[in-house]
Amino acid sequence: MQWLRIDTPVGPFDAATRGGAVVAAGFGLLPDPAAGSWASRRGSDPVRDALEAYFAGAVDAVDALAVGATGTEFQLRVWRALRAVPAGTTTTYGELARAVGVPGASRAVGRANAANPVAVVVPCHRVVRADGRIGGYAAGPERKRWLLGLESRSKTSAVTIP
Repeated sequence: MQWLRIDTPVGPFDAATRGGAVVAAGFGLLPDPAAGSWASRRGSDPVRDALEAYFAGAVDAVDALAVGATGTEFQLRVWRALRAVPAGTTTTYGELARAVGVPGASRAVGRANAANPVAVVVPCHRVVRADGRIGGYAAGPERKRWLLGLESRSKTSAVTIP
């Protein structure tokens, strides 16, 4: 497994890849870059390039990245559905439950969303509560607001961030 760190306006963002697929990603996953196998900043790395482009405002840059995260079949279905939510838009837990063919399973979708090991690439931050409030986010509500704001500024569609 190879790790990389991107410095972002909202803190360090770490990603782990295996065989070119992202298997873990999130804000400050590893506190010490000296622990583990970290990618060199020299040369081009497609995952690093895509993440740096995303955080610079090219929010579609991560769409083509392969994801190699493991989970239950239900979690994988939810995470695939999350990747189909366009940047600059939001969805609700109930809408995601319907999208994966299990209407009424919004709480299970919420748990799958919370278990997402690949933040940003699998955009769990695009899920809001049914009443439109922002809801939770493992990396904190400030980062969720920032990500949604980045995406809404980069797209023509507007996102309401209560």
